[in-house]
Amino acid sequence: MPPTDALNDYSVFSNADFDANEYANAVLAGEPYPPPPKSKSRGTTTNATIASEAAKEDISVALGKLTLGIDDVSQQLRSLVTQHHEALLSEAASVHQLEGSLQSVRQGLSELGVSLEKLRLKIRVPYQNLSAHVIRIQRLQLAADVLRRTSRFVLVARRLDFQMNELAKSTSAPPQTNGKPESEKAPSKASAALEENIIEGERERTVAKAALSIAELTSLCNPEPSKPGTAEPLGPVAPIPLRSINSVTQHIPAIDAARIKITEEMENMLQDGLQNLNRSLLASALQTAHNLRVLPQLVQDVVDEIAETVESRIKYAFDLASIAKEATKDAPTTAASLMYRSRVRTEPTNVTIPQWTNALWTRLEGLIEDLASNCIKIYTLEKVLKLKRDSASKVPFLEEALKVLDSKPSSTFWMTAARCLETNAKESAKGSTFVQQTLSNGYPRLLRLFHDFFSKIGVHTDTVYSQSYQSPETVLTLRAISNFESLYLSRSSNRLTETVGSAMSGGIRVPPGMAEGVTLGRTVVSELDSARFDPLLVKAVAKNAATALDLFLGRVDTLIVRDRAATSLVGPTATPQQALNAALVSALYHCWLRLSKLGSEYHESVSAIIRPAVQNLKTEYEKVTEPLLLAIRRDLASIAARLHRADFGKGMDPMAGPGGTSAYMKDMVDKLTFIRNEILARFNIGDLMKTWMVSIVKRDIRTFVLHASLAKPLSEGGKLQLTSDMTEFEFALNAFMTDPSASSKNRNAMKEAIAEDYNALRALRRLLFFDNQSLVLEDQTSGLPPLIVLHHILVRSPLPLPHALHGWKVDEYVRWVDEHTEAEAYTLIEGCLSRWEGTVDDEERVSGEEYVGLARSVLIRVSAA
Repeated sequence: MPPTDALNDYSVFSNADFDANEYANAVLAGEPYPPPPKSKSRGTTTNATIASEAAKEDISVALGKLTLGIDDVSQQLRSLVTQHHEALLSEAASVHQLEGSLQSVRQGLSELGVSLEKLRLKIRVPYQNLSAHVIRIQRLQLAADVLRRTSRFVLVARRLDFQMNELAKSTSAPPQTNGKPESEKAPSKASAALEENIIEGERERTVAKAALSIAELTSLCNPEPSKPGTAEPLGPVAPIPLRSINSVTQHIPAIDAARIKITEEMENMLQDGLQNLNRSLLASALQTAHNLRVLPQLVQDVVDEIAETVESRIKYAFDLASIAKEATKDAPTTAASLMYRSRVRTEPTNVTIPQWTNALWTRLEGLIEDLASNCIKIYTLEKVLKLKRDSASKVPFLEEALKVLDSKPSSTFWMTAARCLETNAKESAKGSTFVQQTLSNGYPRLLRLFHDFFSKIGVHTDTVYSQSYQSPETVLTLRAISNFESLYLSRSSNRLTETVGSAMSGGIRVPPGMAEGVTLGRTVVSELDSARFDPLLVKAVAKNAATALDLFLGRVDTLIVRDRAATSLVGPTATPQQALNAALVSALYHCWLRLSKLGSEYHESVSAIIRPAVQNLKTEYEKVTEPLLLAIRRDLASIAARLHRADFGKGMDPMAGPGGTSAYMKDMVDKLTFIRNEILARFNIGDLMKTWMVSIVKRDIRTFVLHASLAKPLSEGGKLQLTSDMTEFEFALNAFMTDPSASSKNRNAMKEAIAEDYNALRALRRLLFFDNQSLVLEDQTSGLPPLIVLHHILVRSPLPLPHALHGWKVDEYVRWVDEHTEAEAYTLIEGCLSRWEGTVDDEERVSGEEYVGLARSVLIRVSAA
């Protein structure tokens, strides 16, 4: 192997990129080879650097080195051959063997070429022949197709010519008279209409047939090329157009004229069908469009045209500039108007407000009419599209039209109308205070216009707008004018709030009373009445009304007094707290009284919104009055219980006259008078006061009768005294219930309400003077509860009364009877009788045996009943 230094000397020449010419040029120019790199690392020495230094030497020196290098290389080659001559000789010997292998390969390749030539003769040549025949057949097929289409074209063209002649005859043919006199020529109106309908139907069928012929001729002239997926020998082949054939070209102008004529007839039928809502005419127009293969585009054009009409009508209705011109034309001429005649006004003056208002409402009424007519047209078109179907595929025309349309025609109409209406309404309200105030104050009138719109289209469409259901289309339309609804509701809420504020303006010094309650109730009813025609608006107003009532209730609640002074019955006059509460209760009652009738006047959905607030009014005044009524009942019951303090067992003095009224009864009379004149008189609550008085009287009579039946001992003088007290009690009750302002009918109604208890009071007075045997007779004790009769039997007997036997006080026993049923009271008395019989001796039992028998007779009669 050569040393490493020698290899380094030849590194320049062993480089793959070595170029002898460039090396020679570098040596002649004295430049390094290869050229040094742009950036060099410091402190490094490479083979390229050494070579470049060698290249900078003199030419003679370089030639000398090259010569020495060649000699050196030659010597090295010679030494290598000498060293490896045996291996080289063996390689040369193997070359002869390789020539034999190559000869066999050449022979195999020759045989392969012969086989390929034979295959070419068996496959390629028949293929070329077959391809030539296929091309010839394909051209024959094209020629046959052209002949077939040409023949069909001429036949259909003649048919179209005949159809157009028939159409022209139906248009211009005069009526046939057949030589009859003039009086016989004029047919009747019914026959003329029938004949006109027949002619019109034949004309429509002729137009549809002609359209079908035109579509077929068009398809024959412009056939579709074969699809890439079809099995064609030479790939897709474009059919030959018939327009290049002379016999076809001469029919093209007539076909184009027929197309124009049929298109005009189709458009006229479509317009007439939409204008007159003639479904048969509209169906014929759509069938003609389907035959012409232009149905989707025609439907889209009609929908777009109606949408543009709706948009233009809405913009016109809210165009303030044109409203100003229209109002100014009819406005009275004044000096002020002449000064501003030259400038365009967007707001009316005080003089021109009526003219502006009339112009605006007239335009809105016209807008509703146009919306209704266009909506009916759209729905009529959609219904016909649903009904008409393709005769072959049975696919509705509507599905075919939806391939071009984004949605159904009706959906497009509603979306367009709602969007445009909302945009123009908001812009006009934002730019004109007049429009904002007019349409917000007159929102019910605007809403009634839309109600008329919904009722007009309801016959022709499936839209419903009622109290129980609102179609999505109607809700979408009304949302477009929601800004005016918001303003109207805001003003309605302000009116309710102002009414509440006015009622509470006096505060605790001048609290609200009946007048304020009636005013608030009327205001709420008025607001609901103004909106009751619309199911959505009345719900919104009902929410505002419920909020206002809650506000009123909250402010009233802060004024109500609930301490002891509110229920104190000491007298001689009512406390200021009672007067305050009476005024507040009167306000709450009269407000509730008017609003409580709304449930039968409005739909359940509206009543459900306002019912809780109305019920809260009743609950609130009941919370105030229940403690007071309870205090009245307790006070009267405590006075009745003082009956037992009187001595009814004293003997009767025959020389003395009838005694006066007992002290407890005087207190009872005074208390009833105080309650009527000072407490109840401050409440202005109408029929509710009568209910209170009836309940107070019934409870007072029942309590007094119970206490009177338990008075023991009871002598003859005591009976007379008790009778006198009862008489005084009756007078006091009559005075308590007497209302001079009430009608005789109302007074009779009150007497009937307390008749049962009042009759028991009178029957007790008679019962005091019956003998013992009469106490068990049903006819003698009619009108009295059996419990009172049992009490009186025990009072006459030596038997103890139930409360004495159990160790109760009288008022405790009366309260127990009031809280339990009559059956439980009878059981208690039966137990007292049995207990007494078991605890006394025979002598005492004999003295009370009669009364025990009487009591058991009454109990047996009660149990039998």
